[in-house]
Amino acid sequence: MFYDHQQIEKKWQKYWEDNQTYKTSNNTDKPKFYVLDMFPYPSGAGLHVGHPLGYIASDIYARYKRHQGFNVLHPVGYDSFGLPAEQYAIQTGQHPAITTEQNITRYEEQLRKIGFSFDWSREVRTSDASYYKWTQWIFIELFHSWYNKDTDKAESISSLIKRFEENGTEGLNANQNDELNFTAEEWKEASAMDKEDILLNYRLAYRAETTVNWCPALGTVLANDEVKDGKSERGGFPVFQKKMMQWSMRISAYSERLLQGLKTLDWPQPLKDSQEYWIGKSQGAQVKFNVEGHDEIVEVFTTRPDTIFGATFMVLAPENPLVETITTAEQKAEVDAYIEETSKKTERDRMADVKNVSGAFTGSYAINSFSGEKMPVYISDYVLMGYGTGAVMAVPAHDERDHRFAKKFNLEIKKVVETDEDIQEASFDSKDSVCVNSDFLNGLNYNDAKAKIIAEIENKGIGHGTTNYRQRDAIFSRQRYWGEPVPIYYKDGMPYTLPTSALPLELPEVEKYLPTEDGDPPLGNAKTFAWDEANQKVVNTNLIDEKTVFPLELSTMPGWAGSSWYFLRYMDPNDDEVFVKKELADYWGQVDLYIGGSEHATGHLLYSRFWNMFLKDRGFINHDEPFQKLINQGMILGMSAFVYRIDGTNKYVSKNLVKDYTTQAIHVDVSLLKGTTDELDTEAFKAWRPDYANAEFILEDGKYITSREVEKMSKSKYNVVNPDDICAEYGADGLRLYEMFLGPLEQSKPWNTQGLSGVYGFLKKFWNLYFDGDTFAVSDEEPTKAEYKVLHTLIKKVVYDIENFSFNTSVSSFMIAVNELQKIKCNKRNILQPLAVIISPYAPHICEELWSLLGHTESIEFEKFPVLNEDYLVEDEIEYPVSVNGKMKFKISLSAQLSAKEVEEAALQNEKMVQILEGKTPKKIIVVPHKIVNVVI
Repeated sequence: MFYDHQQIEKKWQKYWEDNQTYKTSNNTDKPKFYVLDMFPYPSGAGLHVGHPLGYIASDIYARYKRHQGFNVLHPVGYDSFGLPAEQYAIQTGQHPAITTEQNITRYEEQLRKIGFSFDWSREVRTSDASYYKWTQWIFIELFHSWYNKDTDKAESISSLIKRFEENGTEGLNANQNDELNFTAEEWKEASAMDKEDILLNYRLAYRAETTVNWCPALGTVLANDEVKDGKSERGGFPVFQKKMMQWSMRISAYSERLLQGLKTLDWPQPLKDSQEYWIGKSQGAQVKFNVEGHDEIVEVFTTRPDTIFGATFMVLAPENPLVETITTAEQKAEVDAYIEETSKKTERDRMADVKNVSGAFTGSYAINSFSGEKMPVYISDYVLMGYGTGAVMAVPAHDERDHRFAKKFNLEIKKVVETDEDIQEASFDSKDSVCVNSDFLNGLNYNDAKAKIIAEIENKGIGHGTTNYRQRDAIFSRQRYWGEPVPIYYKDGMPYTLPTSALPLELPEVEKYLPTEDGDPPLGNAKTFAWDEANQKVVNTNLIDEKTVFPLELSTMPGWAGSSWYFLRYMDPNDDEVFVKKELADYWGQVDLYIGGSEHATGHLLYSRFWNMFLKDRGFINHDEPFQKLINQGMILGMSAFVYRIDGTNKYVSKNLVKDYTTQAIHVDVSLLKGTTDELDTEAFKAWRPDYANAEFILEDGKYITSREVEKMSKSKYNVVNPDDICAEYGADGLRLYEMFLGPLEQSKPWNTQGLSGVYGFLKKFWNLYFDGDTFAVSDEEPTKAEYKVLHTLIKKVVYDIENFSFNTSVSSFMIAVNELQKIKCNKRNILQPLAVIISPYAPHICEELWSLLGHTESIEFEKFPVLNEDYLVEDEIEYPVSVNGKMKFKISLSAQLSAKEVEEAALQNEKMVQILEGKTPKKIIVVPHKIVNVVI
């Protein structure tokens, strides 16, 4: 029977949509299972075959769990704020909302063609006002919260105000920008403005001057993970370090909890390691040093206070505020030039560059409180303002970077940890030795010395033992248009939140999407974007009078804001009253399976955990972590094609003739190749782009053969394969099976369209099991033991594979089972009916059609998954190879139930063995049950 995949797939996709087959109910007594894919950004290019890999895997698992009787939540939505739509708006003037809508329409069309079992009724988009209303609401809650270190959680700012009214800062243990000290009376006497200023020191969403990655070409601040090698990831524009007033999120308050929480998660270890490194916990001491001739002190954090006697110089971060104060007139020009040069590097670049040594002397000296010696104070880009205090005490004998710095600037290197190595040549960084040249620490090991010096530091009143974290607070401002407006207005320069009744604060219309002439963000171009406090509404900016009408915040939220809580909104996507009902958050709880790329390790995955913990602290949800199990899918790589242009000409030489010429390799679109071969369609190539119209070709055997190379699949490499084309030729089920068949989910693997024919052949074989010629022919006859064995072998393998995410080996098992059933001409209902259920998570369209032909009126989706019966896998007979003196002589079939003694007797009585023995008695007989018989004579 002809397998018409196009007709079958259209039919069932329409059926699923019309019947809302995958719509999930919140009202059920079924156990829940929440399967989620990382939020897709709808780009203009649409999907290529690499994108659906993770979606297919999660879809298989979601379908499998439905077959097991779970109430499965498997939603889809779009992270629809983003730079590409805005860049397109700047270039063309088209509103980003229009571009985004067009892109989403294209994405959805492609996703539906692949047959995903998404609950489309729960679709969310971060750029919809009905969604970002709640992103803004969460921001307001963060603004009105502080972190109480005593209770180790976020609390309402009203509880902090109450503490100030009763005790001032006495006994306060809070996460804060600066350590403030005031009494209850001083708080009460402070002006309203001063009180607001004080509270900003503690709020979880706060505004402060911060060193940021500023990209002039994009007109915005970028997060560290959006910058690569000093350039913006999008567009490759130069990025500079700059101080600006910015909104920040106090994620640093959660560093320890984020670290400890990793222990409870079933995540890939490399991803956990990335977060652990990013958070960067270290224990040591905070120590203060006086600066000669100045009132200022330099405070450092060190993990090796035991080496303080070996500190011979100090290094400040170039952006440290102390630099301006302590730099002498003679050194000012050199220091200023160095600061200017450093501003062109991001923090990440500075951390990564361990080879180059550079710096400038400030002209000032700090005093080592223990050795009493003067230490020159330098600045260098290897010290970061964001980590510790923005200053280090340099111990060159026992730190590699300090050692390189000391050698470059000819500074003293003093050994304070015992070693036979020459510390003038290389640093000795071990903790396994003892202190020397260190006064009262001499002879002590690392742990004892560290404890003793910290006690002495505290005794002198110049510092204390402490724990430090590398993770900095997250910048939460973007000087862009296409993002969530921040629900803040300014009165006398102080930020106040809009009332929640005014949400959503919608994005206003603007004439242009670039910053204003005054350098304000694009929202500064809006005509209706001011807050009328008296009438509680947004009004024309001309009405700003700083009395009742005030300016609104002109920055927008970063790209990660909307994706930090979307997994919660899917639980209750259309609620106008709350971001999610508590009982629904309690029912759905954590995402049970989350699939996505490892590139989000220190961005989205960290911010989501932070917001989830905050919302739990404030009592809105009950679970600690958002994603219990996470799998990083690998990439599907493209097979790029190259032509070779002879230098200085428009002549192109075929692959195997290249050695005779000086050429340049040029990417060519894989769609210009003939069929599935490597041969270039030269006429199509000439028509591809104007500069190739007059191309000449040097052929081999009358053909132009391209060279091929496996690379990342991307539009810029012209190696993109469109899933629509694959679905048209091989079907969505073919695409789904092939992507799984390519290899283990977590690994990267190359795409090869030629390989699809094998999977398509399998689908045709599977289809024809149910037919006799063109007639649907399934028998109600009871299957044989051999037929049941094939089925239950498959059940056992597929259940194991799905539960261990080994989807590629399942596809192999399908092929083996179908081949075996075809060989024994099986057409029994009791075999073919469960077979359709087993294969349906992978190939849902064909299985729905077969299920319907089997006489069922309901979808196959909720049919119980076949249960394994091990009895069918027990062998009735065992074929024993019989060896004599280690050489196999013959085979004998015996009942599987026989004991070893009975097997021995049967082997000896066999007429072939009687002939071999010729009346002799064997010296030894070895029987390995169900395996082998070995006779020694």
